[in-house]
Amino acid sequence: MPFPPPPRTLTGPRRRSLLASAAGAALLVGCSTDGDDTENTADSPSAAERARARAATDSVALLQHYDAVLAAHPTLTERLEPLRAEVVRHATAFGGSGATPSRTATAAPSVSASASAVPATASDALAGLAAAERSLADKRAKALLDVPGELARLLASVAAAGAGHAYLLTEDAK
Repeated sequence: MPFPPPPRTLTGPRRRSLLASAAGAALLVGCSTDGDDTENTADSPSAAERARARAATDSVALLQHYDAVLAAHPTLTERLEPLRAEVVRHATAFGGSGATPSRTATAAPSVSASASAVPATASDALAGLAAAERSLADKRAKALLDVPGELARLLASVAAAGAGHAYLLTEDAK
């Protein structure tokens, strides 16, 4: 009786793995308690408010990174616009006011300044975006341990989305 062939090994995370880790993170967060996030005095922002503001700022910075790459590599527009639109929604969910749905409306000095730092090749620019998404997803996954339930669930969800974006940005490189 012949042995069955060995299973095909794939490099990188599989879709099931990404979904399972997102679901696992959501389950862990779902078990947390919803503590009062206004424990500090009225003069100082609570830890949750600071975390939310930091997350909004990080999302706006990531949005500016997308805009810089799109300005330097317009051929990537079709591929990056759906991911960029998600980043706009993430910034809005965290209360960011600098995110706008249109790239033309976000022409800020930081975008033109960061456009000069965009790699010359599209593949390197995509790799840079993937690294930024991955780094921010890791940062958010760590931050969710220190915030109350609802914000932790939002951070977990956005971190999972960022990990998915990083995967999608590097998918063609393999």
